[in-house]
Amino acid sequence: MITMTLREQVSLIVFGSVILAICGWEITILARSLHRRSRGRSARSVLLSLPAIVIHSLVVLMFGCLLYAHFIEPRWIDVHAMTLHTPKLKTESFRIVQISDLHCDQEARNEDRAVEIINSLKPDLVVATGDYLNHEAGLPRLRQMLSRLEAPLGKFAVTGNFEVYHWPKLDALAGSGFRVLDRETVVVTKGDDALAITGMGYVPANAPREPIEGFADDRFDVFLFHTPDLVEDVSRCGVDLYLCGHTHGGQITLPWYGALITFSQFGKKYESGMHRVGDAVLYVNRGLGMEPRPAPQMRFFARPQIVVVDIRPQ
Repeated sequence: MITMTLREQVSLIVFGSVILAICGWEITILARSLHRRSRGRSARSVLLSLPAIVIHSLVVLMFGCLLYAHFIEPRWIDVHAMTLHTPKLKTESFRIVQISDLHCDQEARNEDRAVEIINSLKPDLVVATGDYLNHEAGLPRLRQMLSRLEAPLGKFAVTGNFEVYHWPKLDALAGSGFRVLDRETVVVTKGDDALAITGMGYVPANAPREPIEGFADDRFDVFLFHTPDLVEDVSRCGVDLYLCGHTHGGQITLPWYGALITFSQFGKKYESGMHRVGDAVLYVNRGLGMEPRPAPQMRFFARPQIVVVDIRPQ
C-alpha cells in the first residue's frame, strides 16, 4: 500500500481548508446580500465591498483554473529533451524516448497524439516505466498504442504499482512489442558502441529485496523502475541514468510550491524532472495519464510528458 508522507497530508489539509474557506466566505457574502434584499435594502454595500470583490475574484480565478485543469492541460503534451555526454560511448549516439503512467481509461486521451509525437522523434529505443491501465476497457487502446511505436533497437518496459496491485493476473503489454524486464539486463548495440538497459518490476521501497546487479563500469547503464524510491541505493551501483515516473509531477501542483502529493518515500525531493544523485542522473517523468476516479481528472502545472534522452560520446 502506497501512503502519503506527513508533509503531503498537511499540504492537502491546508490546501483543502483554503479552498473551503474561500467558498464559504463567498456563500456567506451571497447569503448576506440575499438577506438584505429580502428586507428591501440594497445589497451593493455587501457585494461590492473591497473584501467581497477580493473573494469574488478568487472564486472566479479558482473556477477558471478548474476548467483549465480539466479540459486543457491533461491533453497538452510536453516533450522534454535532454542530452547526456559520456566517455563510455566512442562514436555512436543513442536516442531513448521514455513514457510512463499512461493510465489508459474508458475514454481516449493522449494515446494517438503520443504515438505521432514519439514516432516523429525517431528513437532508437522506447522505454515505459509502469502504470499502464486504469480500466479494463482501455486495454485494447493501450496495446494498440504501444504496438504502433517504432524503435529499431527495442522497446522495454517495467511494471508499476497498478500492475502489481490492480492487475496482478493481467498481461497488459501482451502483443505490444514491449519486452517486460524484471531484474534483467539487455545490451543493445549500435556500430561499435553498446548500451545496457536494466529493468526491475515494481516492489515497495521498504520491501526486502536482493541487491540489484547487472551494471558495468565500462558501459553506459540505464535503469528502469517505476518510482524514484531506489535511486539513492542504485546510484552507488554504477547506474548512469535512472528513468522512472509514478509521481505524475504531483498532477496538481501550486506555483512556487510544486506538488502537493507524490506518493514517494522521498516526498517532494524528487517530485519531477532531472536530478543528479551521486554519479547517476535521475529523471522523473510526469507521465501521460491521470489517476483513476475518484481522483480529480485534472492536471495543473504538471503537463503530461514525453521524455527524450540523447546519449552522446563525450
